[in-house]
Parts: sequence; structure tokens; C-alpha cells
Amino acid sequence: MKTEEDGERRVHGHVKWFDPVKGFGFVVAESGGPDILLHANVLRNFGQSSVADGAYIEISVQETGRGVQAIEVYVIEPPKATEGSALADFEDIDPEVMRNAPMEPGRVKWFDKGKGFGFANIFGRPEDVFVHIEVLRRSGLADLQPGEAVGLRVIEGQRGRMATEILAWEAAVKFKDAE
Repeated sequence: MKTEEDGERRVHGHVKWFDPVKGFGFVVAESGGPDILLHANVLRNFGQSSVADGAYIEISVQETGRGVQAIEVYVIEPPKATEGSALADFEDIDPEVMRNAPMEPGRVKWFDKGKGFGFANIFGRPEDVFVHIEVLRRSGLADLQPGEAVGLRVIEGQRGRMATEILAWEAAVKFKDAE
């Protein structure tokens, strides 16, 4: 177990912003202090390629010559849903149906953050699964890369097969093990 004597400490905070293209972002600690650098490699070690702005995060940090940097991610929780951010596609669907949809392994076909949507495929099935950026944000992610392995909860919706939740593959595996 790492201790403060090693120069590391555990911090709870929120993602200020993260840009997967630049490969870094910053976390604001709940206890205050300077912004904490979150490098893409540290996030990838947790099993994600992106994280949504405003997401709750628990990390280990270390003081360096260039400031405070995250060295390990322990927990990421999606940002709180804001009033009026309900996705119209899910308005007529029973929330229990969405919660009870099985978590299935999939792969991102493509995702365009600017357009606000993309598609994935469940392994072994040819049909596309629509992925909306709001579902991504509610799942704690900010972007997806083509070929990225993910876990998906999928329902039949207004646009055909639609993701109601999406997790980075490593998080989905941990989730399935906990069920």
C-alpha cells in the first residue's frame, strides 16, 4: 500500500476537462489546491480512453517538478444529470427495461463527437447499435475511438438498436463479475 511518505496521496475530485486528442486534462480536488494533471496513459491504465467533464474521480497523486499529477485512477463516476438533459429517445421507455438490459461485449465502429453520435456492434451480431453522446456522457465517457472494446446495454428504440449505457471494456468486465 502506498502511503503519503512515498509522496503519494489519494484525492477525490471532479474532472475539470479532458481532451483525448491532446492526451491530457485536469482534475479539481474537492479539498481545493492546484489543478491536477490527468494524463491519457494514466486513464488508459484504468481502462478508459476518455472521461466526461464533471465526472467524479478518485485518484492517487504525486507532487512533481511540474506540479501535481495523477498517477493512478481508482474510481470514475459519471457526472450528475442536469435538469432537462433527458434523452428524447428514451422518454417512452420504461427505465426498468433499460436497467435490466444485459451488459454485452461490443466494439466501436465509429463515433463523431462533433455530430454527437456514432455506432458500435455487439460481438457476433452484424447490426449497428446507435450510441448518442448524451448516453456516453451519462456513462462517464467523453469520446470513443474506432475499434475500442466496450460493454453496452442495448434496447430496441426509436432508432433501432440503441445503447442505453456504455462502459470501457475493463469497467464492463468488473461490472459483470460483480453481478
